[in-house]
Amino acid sequence: MSRNNEERFGAPEASLPPPVMQPETAINEQAFSFVVPTEFVELPSRGRFYPEEHPLHNQESIEIRYMTAKDEDTLTSSALLKKGIALDRLLQNVIVDKRVKVDDLLIGDKNAILVASRISGYGRSYDVKMTCSSCFASSEYQFDLAELNMSYNDNVEEHGVMLLSDNTFLLTLPKTNVEVTLRLITGADEKALTRLAQNRKKNNLPESTLTDQFRKIIVAVNGSTNQSHIGELVENMPAADSRYLRNIYTKITPNVDLSQEFECSACDTAEEVIIPFTTEFFWPK
Repeated sequence: MSRNNEERFGAPEASLPPPVMQPETAINEQAFSFVVPTEFVELPSRGRFYPEEHPLHNQESIEIRYMTAKDEDTLTSSALLKKGIALDRLLQNVIVDKRVKVDDLLIGDKNAILVASRISGYGRSYDVKMTCSSCFASSEYQFDLAELNMSYNDNVEEHGVMLLSDNTFLLTLPKTNVEVTLRLITGADEKALTRLAQNRKKNNLPESTLTDQFRKIIVAVNGSTNQSHIGELVENMPAADSRYLRNIYTKITPNVDLSQEFECSACDTAEEVIIPFTTEFFWPK
């Protein structure tokens, strides 16, 4: 019989030992002991292009924790923003497996983690000021980040590209008939390209964004890995080959598909656009 029933029927109350008081610190630890939620983010690369010793080798997803108030401090740190490393520091903080380094992530996988972190922190809705290509009216438009798809690019052969055993890609440029071998760039490569652009601007030199990127992704020309041969091709590549190479590289790179429909509120024109990454992405109003 429960104690409540004993009291209800007038039964004598049993002698109970005095309660044991827990120390205040123990109570506080119990009250505030919790684990930040985590989620598994699908990787566009599915781990296919990482070397065997990499922790993401053949891993289709990565575990990240939700953004916290401390992570918001990281995003608003003037020192980190000035150095241009606030987002990378955020990503490194939310990745659960600390063996994984942001600089070693393929760009597509990095983008997938960025989008997932933004959703966990500020929700799936992303408001951006868009300009209609038809009537040129500007308006705020709300994109749904949770509706973005992955571009796995499993069948590179259909683009006339051969995937080699070392996870590089072999293709032939249509105008010069030169065979080039390409690799996927990482977060470290992205940083290096940003530094190059900043240094050129600082020294009042002309921009070379496209040729700098080609030097990063091309690892061989007609089988030669000699940097002078690669540099000669990059400097003298016909515009048609350059355009072809850029288009093919986009098609073979596993990434988040940032295209989504935009409908103009002024003229009702609907078109597929690439969602722009503005300051509102991680610093919403």
